[in-house]
Amino acid sequence: MARAPAQIRIGTSGFSYKEWLGRFYPSDLKGPKMLAYYATRLKTVEINYTFRQMPRRELLERWASETPADFRFALKAPQRITHQARLRGVDDAVDRFATLAAAMGDRLGPVLFQLPPGLKRDLPLLSGFLAFAAEKMRLVFEFRDQSWFDDTVFEELRKHGAAFCIGETEHIPEPPLIRTAPLAYLRLRKDEYDGAALARWAARIRELARDGGEVSAYFRHGETAPDLAARLISLLEEPAAAEPARAPQKSK
Repeated sequence: MARAPAQIRIGTSGFSYKEWLGRFYPSDLKGPKMLAYYATRLKTVEINYTFRQMPRRELLERWASETPADFRFALKAPQRITHQARLRGVDDAVDRFATLAAAMGDRLGPVLFQLPPGLKRDLPLLSGFLAFAAEKMRLVFEFRDQSWFDDTVFEELRKHGAAFCIGETEHIPEPPLIRTAPLAYLRLRKDEYDGAALARWAARIRELARDGGEVSAYFRHGETAPDLAARLISLLEEPAAAEPARAPQKSK
């Protein structure tokens, strides 16, 4: 499999899927060996398990030990922080999660804070949370209500070095291409991407990675996710196409 440029990591959301046996994994590969095999093909994975519950330190340490030095895990913050408490009164939970996540050492990448769809823009809430949490983890925020797509929000993220998640979904087909931190973080949530769509994203990723910028991108789990990741990596290995990408937007 081709490898994307060093500062670009392309992966999938999750790795433990039986549907991938015989397609991405060897048909007889056992579940406990999936991560190590995955890490030979892709350089990053987004973990949803940590959204459902606080992880066990031993599990995170084992995952880290099964991957090479340049591999990175993006952990999804627990729903008790993002969905149940909605970022309010969560200092203890954030501290605990940050301590557990640190057990991964250098394999730990960014932590994704995905806000619920019904949570509308609340700049004081975001500012207060960032002031506390930004020093503990490398933060990424995914806003699923478009009221958050605002320059004041982008500036607040930039102030604390937190990344804006560029999340493409059926409901948000044209997310803002905003970089608010050294890392640009993409979640490509559609079930299918044809060649033209992948070429457009390859061009956008190249633009986001200009001047040494770091980019992590994840395809939604599904039978085709590893194939889509491989195809995008191959495109990124090719010379840039003549057609310009949609340029990343800048805050005013």
